[in-house]
Amino acid sequence: MIKFLDLKAINDSFEPELSCAIQRVVDSGWYLLGNEVKLFEQEYAQFIGTKHCIGVANGLDALRLIFKAYLELGLMNEGDEIIVPANTFIASILAITDNRLEPVLIEPDINTYDIDPFKIEEKITSRTKGMMIVHLYGQNAMHPEIKRLTKKYNLKLIEDNAQAQGCYFGDKRTGSLGDAAGNSFYPGKNLGGLGDAGAVTTDDDELADVIRTIANYGSKVKYQNLYKGLNSRLDEIQAAILRVKLPRLDYDNQRRHMIAQYYLDHITNPGIILPQTRNVKGEMLNMAQPNQVLSSLPLALRLDHVWHLFVIRHKRRDDLQKYLTENDVQTLIHYPTPPHRQAAYKELNTLNFPITEQIHREVLSLPISPLLTDLEIEEVVGSINDF
Repeated sequence: MIKFLDLKAINDSFEPELSCAIQRVVDSGWYLLGNEVKLFEQEYAQFIGTKHCIGVANGLDALRLIFKAYLELGLMNEGDEIIVPANTFIASILAITDNRLEPVLIEPDINTYDIDPFKIEEKITSRTKGMMIVHLYGQNAMHPEIKRLTKKYNLKLIEDNAQAQGCYFGDKRTGSLGDAAGNSFYPGKNLGGLGDAGAVTTDDDELADVIRTIANYGSKVKYQNLYKGLNSRLDEIQAAILRVKLPRLDYDNQRRHMIAQYYLDHITNPGIILPQTRNVKGEMLNMAQPNQVLSSLPLALRLDHVWHLFVIRHKRRDDLQKYLTENDVQTLIHYPTPPHRQAAYKELNTLNFPITEQIHREVLSLPISPLLTDLEIEEVVGSINDF
């Protein structure tokens, strides 16, 4: 079976450094708000290109805390509207409604699956105070029209960067494009821990200070609480693990990019709709010994898609998935049900987003781990073309 994502193999490829980092934390006797978190925050902020990185418990909390901080600062009020893609993982919308803000859902571009920048302005009202863009599947969602709208209407721009660590828009990385960004280090992400972990990145000094305080029970000084806060802190072990993995992220992303190129060049089944992106090029490399190959791998220039997921579409998606499973190719569906059709959002169930609904009926995610071998990639392509 070609696994969708072999997390054990990925983590094994970072040994013995990973085990040494964990043991270092265990031996230190300090497990929260310590040196590993401080160093990771510095290193990730430098990588993303922001002044601040605040480590938190997970990616959803990162987004929740951004909005909570804006409410505390008086820059947003309960009931304000936030523009958000209709085609996204539900966490993007949960972060908005958790703060009693109102999500305004926008259809995606059917080609990129990201928010359609030219469908936003008609939904902006006097109550609109922010816009969240989601770099879905690892592809940059930023667009000059979005920059124009945030400036024209004085909107806060929040990035959901959970799936796109290392991605670029021009000469800047996603996670540094807006006023603040939520980042996830869930184990399956391009930069993943060994459990839940997340971070907020921002250049805003005041916002960073408020987020850090809220995330620590609303406290700067122990037992003195400035805000009705949360307990949402990145722990020392996850920070140490992420510090081991971060230096290889650009190389892993390029390997994903090369696998994506092979899929795009060789999947010829006429029923398959392939993903579209503006920047895919490269050459295949054999990854039987990944550490040796990665050490000599030249970086591609500023990828605007880091291929967290390689998502195809087919009108007989479920039949295709069954066929691939029978041929030992594991696939996943991201995501079978859009947020506005979930029971949690009954108030949105009557809304009609035909492009979003079509995407969710047809999408299928193929294996794209950076540790896939060339032979495995060829087998995936062969099975798809035979369907």
